[in-house]
Amino acid sequence: MSISITKKLLGATVAAGVVLSLAACGQAPADNPGADGGNGDKSDFSACIVSDAGGFDDKSFNQLSYEGTKKAADELGATFREAESNAETEYGPNIDNMVSEGCNAIVAVGFALSQATVDAAEANAETDFILVDDAGGDSKPDNVKPLLYNTAEAAFLAGYMSAGYSKTGKVGTFGGMEFPTVTIFMDGFKQGVDHYNEKNGTSVAVVGWDGTTGSFTGGFEANQSAKTVAKNIIDQGVDVLFPVGGPIYQSGLQAIKDSGKDIALIGADADLFETDPTTADFVLTSVLKAMDLSTYEAVMASAEGEFDGEAYIGTLENEGVGIAPLHEFESKVDAELVKKVAEIKQEIIDGSITVTSYLDN
Repeated sequence: MSISITKKLLGATVAAGVVLSLAACGQAPADNPGADGGNGDKSDFSACIVSDAGGFDDKSFNQLSYEGTKKAADELGATFREAESNAETEYGPNIDNMVSEGCNAIVAVGFALSQATVDAAEANAETDFILVDDAGGDSKPDNVKPLLYNTAEAAFLAGYMSAGYSKTGKVGTFGGMEFPTVTIFMDGFKQGVDHYNEKNGTSVAVVGWDGTTGSFTGGFEANQSAKTVAKNIIDQGVDVLFPVGGPIYQSGLQAIKDSGKDIALIGADADLFETDPTTADFVLTSVLKAMDLSTYEAVMASAEGEFDGEAYIGTLENEGVGIAPLHEFESKVDAELVKKVAEIKQEIIDGSITVTSYLDN
């Protein structure tokens, strides 16, 4: 399927804040009237969002989408509704509940919600659906707008930096589930490490992903299974760890602390330094997806009658993806390495370096 870029985002700024209590499946979606609009009149527009099993307080994927949707609702003076899914069986019912509540725009967060979103869109042509992280299939209805992110480009930068930072010559990554939207991070990360090796005559190894298969926790929860996967990778001698899958970074962080070793953490989706202060002493950088901004713009377009079903793809060029500042690691990373990463970013943008991902298909 041909996918085009339709909007340009300005950056991947993440606003930390308190996430509201979330609705459980089987109940009416939580209803939070937005603030009055600039003209003092409350909009009759309704902006709604359904999470995947990671939940809206994951400090990452769902939370960013939540913040973007809520920001749009607040600016519009619109009604805001939310439904947090606790299991895969709740995706369809939660989306259907939003439709029954009269939502004008429904944000469905995650690859796993794709089929339920498409099914609801086919049955409800007057409702706008915003699908985060999936294209919706070859027969996607026109009232579904996919928000996609070529995070392989940003992860390439993180992989190159990690290889240059590593003292053990081993860096690691693992994912939640083997979805394309997870492995795209791992693919880019490995390509970045491989590029570092090619340019510098080194042999830094990637543990946890060989480009075809690797280590996965089986879900997106911060639990013992995720911690065990992280520990197994740490035990192989890595000194950089890149967990991909919402809250599973928390298990990775705990495994790092338990190891007593000097291991840097890389965040996925959000700048963990900003969203989770407990990572401050550990996080080297984060691979960013500007989901807060792209969901905001998609909801605003729906409210303004400018909604379309063309897919948005975030890239380094349009700043829909990127890497976070080094924060506490600025003094720990060689300045020449930082300079080189900046050069590589421009080379990816201008096409001198090709980063491959499933979005190329």
